[in-house]
Amino acid sequence: MLNIDLHCHSTVSDGVLTPAQLVQRASQRGVKVLALTDHDDVAGLDEACMTAAEENITFINGVEISVSWRGRTIHVLGLNIDPNYQPLFDGLAAIRDGRTQRARNIAAELEKVGIDGSFEGAFAHVGARGLIGRTHFARFLIENGYARDMKSVFKKYLVKGKPGYAHHEWAALSEAVNWITGSGGNAVIAHPARYNLGKNVLNDLLDDFCALGGTGLEVISASHTQQQVEIFAGHARMRKLLVSCGSDFHGPDESFYDLGKLPELPAGCVPVWHDWKVPENAAAS
Repeated sequence: MLNIDLHCHSTVSDGVLTPAQLVQRASQRGVKVLALTDHDDVAGLDEACMTAAEENITFINGVEISVSWRGRTIHVLGLNIDPNYQPLFDGLAAIRDGRTQRARNIAAELEKVGIDGSFEGAFAHVGARGLIGRTHFARFLIENGYARDMKSVFKKYLVKGKPGYAHHEWAALSEAVNWITGSGGNAVIAHPARYNLGKNVLNDLLDDFCALGGTGLEVISASHTQQQVEIFAGHARMRKLLVSCGSDFHGPDESFYDLGKLPELPAGCVPVWHDWKVPENAAAS
């Protein structure tokens, strides 16, 4: 199993652990290299980095950027970024400004099907930064009996075509890739299976991404079956994309993969960390 996890979330966005608690849990579970990738925010990186030094974990600065591409929402990970790079910093701030309005739109959609108080209910789960997302609505819906778990609540309410979906325009793919690469980081398409793109549209996305300077594809993810892992590994090999792995951990009771429990990368793939300074034994348990 991999001891590298390059996709997880803290209370700065929609995780349930603080950055320090997240790193401590990773350490307890044997993680050697960790990236914190909160949605559209880098405010937790300093705390996580300090704790990682105490826990003897190699820490990677990261972020997960919300992107609009052909009317779809895509997530792009920025790994090994400089969080102080001004275009990135300013771009993330602009994205965050739109999140509250989207949340009000989600609440309005839920109200149409008789679910009242969802905005206030979701906001009760938001951390100190005030960054609200669909996961906060999901927690409200679960605790009020509208669904039993994260997988079912998203499927029933929070995806396109369902009662709690609200379209929103995020950053352009070109902007996100430029912010990440301009800061010295690797731009990586996160959990590609989540987008249900179909073969042809997925090829178009990856072609556009590569043309813009994107360098990586998240092959190992809690959202992927083994068959999908092999499919995405094939795309990465064909396009000479680096491959990444991440649990997409949000909390102990919400995530399919816990920290420190990732399977091995498929053969013939070049990991995104191949030229980073990481421990030589980090990729094996």
